[in-house]
Amino acid sequence: MSKRPRATQTKQRPARRTSAGPIAFFVALFIVALGLIQLISTFHSYALDLSELNSLRKQEAALVAQKQELENDIERWDDDAYVTAQARERLGYVFPGEQPIRVEHPEAVTGRKAPPPLDGADETQESTLPWYSEMAYSFKEADAGKDKTRGARTDDKADSETDGKAGADGAAAPSDDQSKEQQ
Repeated sequence: MSKRPRATQTKQRPARRTSAGPIAFFVALFIVALGLIQLISTFHSYALDLSELNSLRKQEAALVAQKQELENDIERWDDDAYVTAQARERLGYVFPGEQPIRVEHPEAVTGRKAPPPLDGADETQESTLPWYSEMAYSFKEADAGKDKTRGARTDDKADSETDGKAGADGAAAPSDDQSKEQQ
């Protein structure tokens, strides 16, 4: 067989080994990239869960405060003096023998501007009557409007009957009901 020098044979072997190096490098780089992506997604979900937890804690604190406020309201309404004060203030109730006095413009008496309404309504609201007086006023206005329209309707009806059923001599003809009764 032919004898080749050993140096030539050894040169070909390292060429084969160097081709596996870049492939191994890219595989390792791919594995590291996948690990980083997994790690980043884990931290992202942790941050989202942490923010949701903080939000729920704030919501819980608000609900606890609201519950405490409602319990205080219940205790307040159990007190007879508070109920009496609310009936006097909100509904205008007085005890027998007392003379109720209502100041229409408290700023004229005290010199201070009236406090803004608690419900956040606009201060340009013209109504200064309490709700029960407003309701009574609305009922009176509605009844007055009904009476006015009833009077107008009956006048119009009488005029139309007279115009439509007048005879040749100008006298009103009897209505259908009257003619049925005569027969």
